[in-house]
Amino acid sequence: LVGTPPGEAATPESAGYVITEAGFGADIGFEKFVNIKCRASGLVPDAAVIVATVRALKMHGGGPDVVPGRPLADAYTKENLVLLERGFANLRRHIENVQKVGVPAIVAINAFSTDSPAELDLVRRLAREAGAFDAIPTHLWAKGGAGATELADSVVRCCNQPKPADGFRFLYDSDLPIKQKIETIAKQFYRAGSVSYSEEAEKKIAQFAENGWEKMPICMAKTQYSFSADPALKCAPEGFDLPIRDIRASLGAGFIYPLCGAMQTLPGLPTRPCFYDIDVDPESGDIVGLF
Repeated sequence: LVGTPPGEAATPESAGYVITEAGFGADIGFEKFVNIKCRASGLVPDAAVIVATVRALKMHGGGPDVVPGRPLADAYTKENLVLLERGFANLRRHIENVQKVGVPAIVAINAFSTDSPAELDLVRRLAREAGAFDAIPTHLWAKGGAGATELADSVVRCCNQPKPADGFRFLYDSDLPIKQKIETIAKQFYRAGSVSYSEEAEKKIAQFAENGWEKMPICMAKTQYSFSADPALKCAPEGFDLPIRDIRASLGAGFIYPLCGAMQTLPGLPTRPCFYDIDVDPESGDIVGLF
């Protein structure tokens, strides 16, 4: 988002760049940013940066499971262009989703020391062929801000390029029925083949429409690990069914949020939350039970 105060002419010296994090991928954070935040604020993004890693793309290409506490498999620490190119289909889908609403996409490749030059070059080439404005390896973990100056320069160039007449657009009209909005997101951003609704979800959709809440935007609660509702379904699946088990309304925030599959809402507390074991010692004032 680039801008200056109302009524003030923008100059290279005065114009600023506002950066905000949408979170997760273009199917989750970016979609909500566009269809909820931009709709409410009237602001329009000049560019979107998609952060990707060689390792994540290899996982989407069929790499072995990553288990916390265990060393990474050789597939992630040694050059494997076949696995990487296969998994690029996931990143291509995110680039396409950003472009679908008229926003140019820049890919920031969060480079690891184990990434080979050939792997970084492959991601750069494939991203540009997929329509990304640019794809830049970044090294912030090693160099701090200096490791992302090329990325910053690319963002500035992208923001300063002429805007097309048919630029930014919402994915759906907020006046559409609830189901039609859900299915637009599911089929156009996730590439689902169908959407199914539980009896509870059907009941609530009818109730929300009767209450006059149909015009609120949709905030999908879905796993961030897949375009589908199944975290194990990697890469770029198509034609799957997206199950809506429940749907709720946040009237204060002004949106409706369907729950996809087994997705839970925050806080994700266990059956017996840890706060039961936390207390304050009345004599010392110390907090006990934290560890």
